[in-house]
Amino acid sequence: MIFTAGGPVMWILLAMAAVAVVTYVERLVELRRAQVGRQDFLEGVFNVLDAGNDGEALAICEDTPVPVARVAADAIRCKDGSAAAMRAAVDSRGRAEISRLDRRLAVVAIIAQVAPLVGLFGTFCGFIRTVLAMDAGALVSRVALLDGAMDALVPAAAGVALAAAASAMYGSLRVRLERTTVDLEAAADRIVGYFSARTEVASK
Repeated sequence: MIFTAGGPVMWILLAMAAVAVVTYVERLVELRRAQVGRQDFLEGVFNVLDAGNDGEALAICEDTPVPVARVAADAIRCKDGSAAAMRAAVDSRGRAEISRLDRRLAVVAIIAQVAPLVGLFGTFCGFIRTVLAMDAGALVSRVALLDGAMDALVPAAAGVALAAAASAMYGSLRVRLERTTVDLEAAADRIVGYFSARTEVASK
């Protein structure tokens, strides 16, 4: 088998690939959930707030496990304070949510960077085994040389393939994170604008 021809390094690459895939799927699910229903959720919260049920709106936000709900919850808690205090609270929560979503993305990026080096290490090990085999015997068959070449080349190819796949995964997650960041900033602006408008109406 090609896999076994690569030697023990192939198991390291396989473990790295498994970590990359699991991390990618987990982060992808989390990022997709963070983007679902933002507009509809805010409209529903605003309708409840317009009805004067601030406590119910806060409860809805606290029971909804998405970033925009946590931002809205902080804004509701600060509704009786100054606009600057609300803005600061919303911005702080937004940064915390983006940092939470960004968690473990670095794992995929590190695997993309390290995989070719691990594959190259396997290549060196394969060549060393081949040289030792040549030195051990007076005659070296063509089959032995081909087997040694396979042992050397397979890890390098596997490392490059893993790096390419991990780079694509990381790029996909990074694009989704940037879109989520923009959406969350827009939601924060809308929430703060809503409470500012409500304060102005109440003061008239």
